[in-house]
Amino acid sequence: MSSNQSKDNLVINALKGLVIDGVNAAQSGHPGGAMGSMDFVYLLYSEYLAFDPQDPKWLGRDRFVLSAGHMSMQLYALLFANGWLETNDLEKFRQLHSRTPGHPENFMTPGVECTTGPLGQGAAMSVGMAISAMNLKATSQTQLFDYKTYALVGDGCMQEDVTLGAASLAGHLKLSNLVWFYDRNRKQISGDISRATSDNEKLIFQGFGWDVVEIDAHDHSQIRKALNQAKQKKDGKPLLIIGESIMAKGAHSVEGDHETHGAPLSADERSKTKTKLGIDADSNFFFSDELRQHYQRNFAKLKDNVNSWKSHLDESLKNPQFKKMYETFTKPIDTEKLPAINWQKDKALATRNAFGDIISSWCEALPQLMGGSADLEPSNMTGAFAKKVGDFQANNPIGRNIAFGVREFPMAAICNGMALGGLHVPFSATFLSFADYSRPALRLGAIQRVRVIHEFTHDSFYLGEDGPTHQPIEHVMSLRAIPDFHVMRPADGVETEIMMREAIRISYPSAVCLTRQKLAFLALPDREKDNVKKGAYILVDQPKADMVIYASGSEVHLALSVAKKLQEKNIAAKVVSMPCWELFFQQDKAYQKRIFADECTKRVSIEAGTTLGWERFVGRHGLMIGIDHFGASAPAGDLEKEYGFTTDSVYEKIQAHYF
Repeated sequence: MSSNQSKDNLVINALKGLVIDGVNAAQSGHPGGAMGSMDFVYLLYSEYLAFDPQDPKWLGRDRFVLSAGHMSMQLYALLFANGWLETNDLEKFRQLHSRTPGHPENFMTPGVECTTGPLGQGAAMSVGMAISAMNLKATSQTQLFDYKTYALVGDGCMQEDVTLGAASLAGHLKLSNLVWFYDRNRKQISGDISRATSDNEKLIFQGFGWDVVEIDAHDHSQIRKALNQAKQKKDGKPLLIIGESIMAKGAHSVEGDHETHGAPLSADERSKTKTKLGIDADSNFFFSDELRQHYQRNFAKLKDNVNSWKSHLDESLKNPQFKKMYETFTKPIDTEKLPAINWQKDKALATRNAFGDIISSWCEALPQLMGGSADLEPSNMTGAFAKKVGDFQANNPIGRNIAFGVREFPMAAICNGMALGGLHVPFSATFLSFADYSRPALRLGAIQRVRVIHEFTHDSFYLGEDGPTHQPIEHVMSLRAIPDFHVMRPADGVETEIMMREAIRISYPSAVCLTRQKLAFLALPDREKDNVKKGAYILVDQPKADMVIYASGSEVHLALSVAKKLQEKNIAAKVVSMPCWELFFQQDKAYQKRIFADECTKRVSIEAGTTLGWERFVGRHGLMIGIDHFGASAPAGDLEKEYGFTTDSVYEKIQAHYF
C-alpha cells in the first residue's frame, strides 16, 4: 500500500468516525449508507470536484447533489473537512436551528446545492442543473459554464419513478455534463432490495442512452478510473457509475446489516468500530490537522483554477455581447422594465392565451426564461415561445423550450434544479388537474424558496367534455395549502400580466392557474391599477355597500354580473377580485382591513372549485358558492347551468341566504 493510499484510508476512516459520532450525538440518523459510499465521495471531493475552497457559491463550481439525502451526515463530514462547517455544527446534528439538519437544506448549510430527502428528487434536480449549465455554456459561447453536475443516488432513489423519468429525459438530451453515482448496497429500511426489485439498472440506463460503468465502490483504482472517464466527457451521453458497496463498510460486526440504514450504532458497536477504524474509541469528532491537510492537498490547485476562471471571466467581459448577456443573467430582474403587452381589450381572451402571449413577448428581454410543457404545448399555449426560442436539444443547446414529454413530476423537479443553478427563470406547464402529479416537487420547491413558474391551464369545470378526471375541483385550494407557494388565478389578460411580473419578482415558486374559456377584459378603476399586484383589490366599490363579493379568475366576471343585477334590486354590492391570496396576506394591516371590509356583514365568495377555505373571507355564516363534488363530461355551457354558475342562479342563492 502506497503512503498516499494509506493516508486516503485514514481520512476515509476519520470521516466515517464523524458520521458515527454525529448520528450518535443526535441518537437518530442514517450511518450505514454514509459509511458504505464514503470511498467514492472522499475521492470525488478531494481529487475531482471543482469548487472554490473560499466561496461555496462560486459560479463556476461543479455541483454535487446528495439525492440520498438521509445520508446527510456524510455530506456534513465532507463540508467540515472543506472548512465550511465547524465541530460545533457536527455536534448539533439534527438539532434545532443548527446548520446540520436531518436532511440537507440548500439555504441553511454552505456547500449544500439543494434540499433533498424525498428520494429521487435530488436526482431529478441534478438533471435541471445540467440542463442549465449546458444552455449557459452554449448561450455564452465560453467555457465558463463548462462544469459537471454529480449526484449520489441510492437504491431507494432508483425505485422512485421521478428518478427514471428524469433519467430518460437526460439520456435523450445527451447531458454529457451529468454524472450519477449509484451506491448499490442492496439494502433499505425493510431489508434486502431483492424483496422489492430485480431491475437491471445497467440495461435500463443504457436503454435511456446513458454510458454505464460498474465498479467495486471500495476499490480506489476503479473509482478513479470511473471519475477520470466522467471528467473527460465532453459530449455524447450522461454517465452512470454503478458502485457495488457494502452497507456500513468498516463497522465491527454489522457490515451489510440493513438495520444500520436508519439507526445509530449501539454503544458497544460504536466503540469497537472506531477502534477498528483506527480512531480512539473515547474520542468524539476526531479529525486531526494532518488528516485535514491530506484531505485538502489539492486546494492550491483548486484556487488556481478559480483564479484562472475569474481571469477568463474578466477577459470575456471585454466582449460587449457577452457582457450584456452576463449582466442580464446575473443582475436582479427589474420586472417593471419588461415590455408592456399591447392587449386588444375589445376581444375576449383565455388567460392561457394571455400567458402564451406574455412569455413569447418577453423571451428576448428575459433570455433567462426557459421551460416547457408536459406534452400539452397547444393546450398550454407555449408554442409561440417554442417557435421563437427553439427546442433545447443535444444538437441545439442554445434552445430554451424544453419538450418535457408526459413527465409532470420530473418536469417540476427538473425546473427546481434549473432555478437552483442560480441564473435561469424556469417554467413548467400542464393541466391544473395534473398538479397532483407535480405536487411533491412543488412542495420541495417551496421549501427551497426557488423561483419557478408553474403554469396550470384548464383551471375549472369550464374545460368541459373531458369530464371529471380533467376538471379540477380541489386543486387550487390544495395548492394554496402549501406554505411559501404563490397561487395565482387571474381574471383577464391584464391580471395575468401583472401576476407574471410578480411571479418573476418574488423568490418563491408560483402556480399560475389559467382558463381555457375566453374572458372579457376587466374595466379596472384607475385608483386600483397599482393594487392588482397586491393580490386582491376592489373592482367595484360602493360607498355604502350592503355586501361584498369575493371572486377569483373567471368567476370575477360572474361576480360583476351578479353585482349589476343586485344593483337593479337596490342592493349595493362591493366586488373584490382576488388573483393571489398569498400576495394579499403580505400586505399591511391597513390594506387588508380595506379588502376585508368588516362593515359588510353580508359576504359572498364565488370560485369554480371547492368552497373549503373561503370562510377566511366570508366567515362561518357567509355564503360560499363553489363546487364540492366532481364534475361531469358535457359542454361547458351545460355544466355552467347544471352547477349554478349563472347570474340568475347566484342571485337566487344570495336572495335565499340573506334576504
